[in-house]
Amino acid sequence: MGKDTRAGSRMPARVLGWEMTGVTGRINCREDFPHHRRQRLRQVAGLALAALLMGAPVVGLGPAQSALAQDDALAKGDPTQMEYASIAYLDNAEMPPNVGQADFSVYIEATGHTLSGIFLDYWRATGETAMFGNPISEPFASSDGLYSQVFERGVLQYLPAKVWTVEPFVRPMPVGRLLIGERAGGLATHAGGKRLATGSRATGMRFLAPDDPAVQAALEQGGIYDSDSGHTISGAFLDWYETHEGDFYLGSPLSEVVIEDGARAQWFDGGLLVETADGVQLAPLGDRLAARFGVSTARVSANGAPDYDESLFITAPNPEPVGTGSGHGPKRIIVSIAEQRLWAYDGDTLVLETPVSTGLDPNHTETGRFRIRYKVPTEDMRGATDAAGNVVWVVGDGGSAPAGSIPYGVPDVPNVMYVNLDAEALHGAYWHNNFGQKMSHGCINLPLPVAAFLYGWAPVGTPVTVS
Repeated sequence: MGKDTRAGSRMPARVLGWEMTGVTGRINCREDFPHHRRQRLRQVAGLALAALLMGAPVVGLGPAQSALAQDDALAKGDPTQMEYASIAYLDNAEMPPNVGQADFSVYIEATGHTLSGIFLDYWRATGETAMFGNPISEPFASSDGLYSQVFERGVLQYLPAKVWTVEPFVRPMPVGRLLIGERAGGLATHAGGKRLATGSRATGMRFLAPDDPAVQAALEQGGIYDSDSGHTISGAFLDWYETHEGDFYLGSPLSEVVIEDGARAQWFDGGLLVETADGVQLAPLGDRLAARFGVSTARVSANGAPDYDESLFITAPNPEPVGTGSGHGPKRIIVSIAEQRLWAYDGDTLVLETPVSTGLDPNHTETGRFRIRYKVPTEDMRGATDAAGNVVWVVGDGGSAPAGSIPYGVPDVPNVMYVNLDAEALHGAYWHNNFGQKMSHGCINLPLPVAAFLYGWAPVGTPVTVS
């Protein structure tokens, strides 16, 4: 069940202009949702945050104050009867709304800090320690008003403006320019309007025009070029970038490959990638950033929180275990409409493979690059179609179904994981056993045991690609 909004965000294939779709949308308690206008947002590298952070004190944690704010994802039926979610504020930092993230904290013994909520979900989705390392601080309110937490390889922040989009709404603080600027003695503006580090203006830092031989060489080798920052990404750095959704989590490259502390490295808006004996990784900048922003990294008590273990989140067994491959990394889900199948990966390891049922024409399932953005254990799904079978109304629209339309409804749909802006979701289906054939109004129907397993295994933030 579900209808298209075509709100996916896709990375251009070879030449990056950093255009991303960032449509704000609502999820309305079923699977079918009216079309939203597609908006194109151009992500332009800037220095506003770095300028704000340089010399600005970190806001300490204060008493949480509660406020009520409408949660679009929970709106049901009559708009005068909207459900409201409690949104708390730590000083000036807005806390994330409840979108199905973990409702308990865990303790990371290795670094002596806790993880909870959205940061815990995104940490699991991006590969636990594999990407950002362990937390080395407790959450705090940054000077730019964002709920933040320092990890071994960066500072993660909750971005309220991205919550109702298909993009990640937890990302690293864009500290690349700040750190380059501090090292190089300041930031200056290139004659062409591009901002670069001053100082020696090392070859790896200079802006490259599209016709520069270095750009052409990178493209010929399968690399990509960012026209905003004037830099390329190729080789092992590009492999990491594409595997880890670097367009979202790192942003624009700020240099070519340079040497940092004797290792090949490359600067990005969101941090520094370095080549190590274990492959390309984010550089361990967390301690440096914590000191820069005045954030304590002292160990804290667990206060009863359990030690982190992935089994804490798995409430149902994997009914279709595969377990091929090796390694550990970002979670991801791939759905093939042509094959009517789903594959779930943990890094390079195929965890589960299963038949599914996607949208039956005329209500075909949206294709694109999405993620699990809102989860609910059970939900009633109701709507109406016209005589040709097109979904023309859903309960989340408010009001009543159009005259002459044909109502449909399914109560208590289990393990609902919304993925796009058209309220299409992965969810269990108890009303049929015809998996491997198109059956829905647009959503991705799963066998009940599969849905129960994936609901715990896949946290908010898990990428979902439908093709």
